Amino acid sequence: MENAQLQENLEKLLKAYAYYFDVERDVEVEGGSFSAAADYHFREENYVATRAHTVYASEQHEYVYFYLTEHLDLETLKKEIDLSREAGAKKVNPHGEHMFSYVTLVILADTIDEDAKKALKRYRYRKNFWLTLRGWMEYHIAAMETSSMTFLSNPAGKEARKNLERNFQPKAN
Repeated sequence: MENAQLQENLEKLLKAYAYYFDVERDVEVEGGSFSAAADYHFREENYVATRAHTVYASEQHEYVYFYLTEHLDLETLKKEIDLSREAGAKKVNPHGEHMFSYVTLVILADTIDEDAKKALKRYRYRKNFWLTLRGWMEYHIAAMETSSMTFLSNPAGKEARKNLERNFQPKAN
């Protein structure tokens, strides 16, 4: 179902993500699969003399799932959101040093239905763990409609959308 142009776009995007993320292709998750997934992990800590005397530590994580399709409709969008959100949520490990985890769905589609565009732009999901004392999880969506070179995101996914734009918009001379 994926055409050559979508595959080429995915390769370009994965090359950009591979700089900071661990990229895996053809990812199977419970209930479905994705063309690729990328994980990012960052830990910062301050300690006195040795690591046994840690003063402060925080962890940040991002789990990105890539979905390719020739046409995205509302029903498929809802299915892919649920699938990626649940797969990412299973990777989140809230604890005292966990600051936040982002779960991101990146969609590359030739065409996107108007209903799906509206739903994508409005979708919000955020979960706090133990009144945020153990961090939070936020869900991001970014999409590119290749036929019109249109970039979309939900409110939380603006950075993911900007990443798509940086990689695919024509550069001004």
